[in-house]
Amino acid sequence: MAHQFSTSYVKDSIAIFQYYKKLAERGIAQCPDDALFASLDAESNSIAIIVKHMSGNMRSRWTDFLTTDGEKPDRNRDTEFEDAPKTRAELMEMWERGWKLLFGALEPLSDADLTRTITIRTEPHSVTQAINRQVAHYSYHVGQIVYLARHFAGDKWQTLTVPKKKSVEFNRQVAAGEKSQR
Repeated sequence: MAHQFSTSYVKDSIAIFQYYKKLAERGIAQCPDDALFASLDAESNSIAIIVKHMSGNMRSRWTDFLTTDGEKPDRNRDTEFEDAPKTRAELMEMWERGWKLLFGALEPLSDADLTRTITIRTEPHSVTQAINRQVAHYSYHVGQIVYLARHFAGDKWQTLTVPKKKSVEFNRQVAAGEKSQR
């Protein structure tokens, strides 16, 4: 993500969410189809299950973001960890649906909205707190997705950030304008 100076928390939050969305997508793209549904052990989640959970969370948190509790009464979180989508296309459709709700809720906000009070599980949060909570939650799961994708891609993996032992060269290229910052 190329850094762009901003004094708008809303715009910066949207940019951060876009960065993490793209990071996960770049990892998912390198993961073999069958591996999207594989877990490392019986207690671990597959990429498909993580996507299903994130999508369910996004639907709950971002639907009617300013006016209803962020934990919707019809959400059954436990089922988000069962019955993963069956295909890459189904998984990506679920992924996009969740992000569409997130960006649809954030884009109309102004920085004046940040002090408004919303609730999540009946607990009051400022809009700023609610956004921070979700940035932390989604970045955690994106890290899991990238880790799993990296594991399953094996030798075919192409790094998503600065390659190991290449930071000096990368920084030189950025300074020379040869690369945009990731």
